[in-house]
Amino acid sequence: MSFSIKGKSCIVTGASHGLGLAIARHFAERGAYVMAADSDDKRLAEALAADAEAEDSRLRYFAGDLRQRLAQANLVSATIDAFDRVDVLVNAYRMVLPSKPGNPDEDAVEELLQQNLLTALRMTQLVSKRFVKQAEGSEDEGGVGCVINMSSIAARRTHPRLLAYSVSTAALDQMTRSMAVALAPDRIRVNAVSFGSVLTTSLNQAMNENEGYREDIVSHTPMGRIAQPSEVAEVVQFLASESAGFITGQVVTMDGGRSLVDPVGAPAH
Repeated sequence: MSFSIKGKSCIVTGASHGLGLAIARHFAERGAYVMAADSDDKRLAEALAADAEAEDSRLRYFAGDLRQRLAQANLVSATIDAFDRVDVLVNAYRMVLPSKPGNPDEDAVEELLQQNLLTALRMTQLVSKRFVKQAEGSEDEGGVGCVINMSSIAARRTHPRLLAYSVSTAALDQMTRSMAVALAPDRIRVNAVSFGSVLTTSLNQAMNENEGYREDIVSHTPMGRIAQPSEVAEVVQFLASESAGFITGQVVTMDGGRSLVDPVGAPAH
């Protein structure tokens, strides 16, 4: 059995940049049909228009405020219209904001819980209903769909500037486990990938703007480097494949060993 996702219909949220974009492209290159979704219409079009317009493209994109239930429903409908079904949901619609824990007007908790947790939860609930509907009448005892959430090692660490991000990702990890148990009788798998530093455009920019930032990250990572987006995409592909058919409720950590030794004083970039 391989890690193939060829022919699967996938929704990838947060796909206008960063990990979401890397995962959407990676899936399409591996033969999956991909609906890449985000709220930033212009950025999404700039990132994916050429991919979507290619003659042999398996990729489409959808723009809408995914925090809103109507946009979520429209996204699923657009995916069905384009590909007839949904097999995989990747929740990568996430945000990192600095927090001031002592100030209720600047702690960012409500905003990040809405985007990082509730959007993923509502999308999971909505898509799981579609999974079940698609499986009606089938005698196949295999899985009917899977969800992969994008989390962070910040969920297990304490740093004041990351209060809201840490709380939202910790909640996302628990949601992953809870939904995995709840949806297992319907043969739906739910897992998460918890990552450390990944060389996305935003991290590159942060390192260019802050002297010593790269060295700070690398020095706190036992493997001595920063992960590539493609490495995260490969792990997500494995979790989406039939090879992971008996894996559910797991938060898979890929951080080069950082969470094993990282001191509280160094934020999880």
